[in-house]
Amino acid sequence: MAIDTIDSVLCNGCGICVRNCPMDVIRMDKKNRKAYVKYPEDCMLCGVCLECPQKAIHLVKGYTRHVILGWG
Repeated sequence: MAIDTIDSVLCNGCGICVRNCPMDVIRMDKKNRKAYVKYPEDCMLCGVCLECPQKAIHLVKGYTRHVILGWG
């Protein structure tokens, strides 16, 4: 898994990471309106979650973002 933490102080609950995760790894806690990693084993290391406008998502140390290519 590439996601180390989602900072609950920085997360404003916008849901961008939840909507953009192609593997449905990140979910929204309905009680406190914060994102969290529900299925870490399904993370495909795409790095799309780094589009977080609050910069609340931190990747594991040493991970570098991969280039994402679409299918034709």
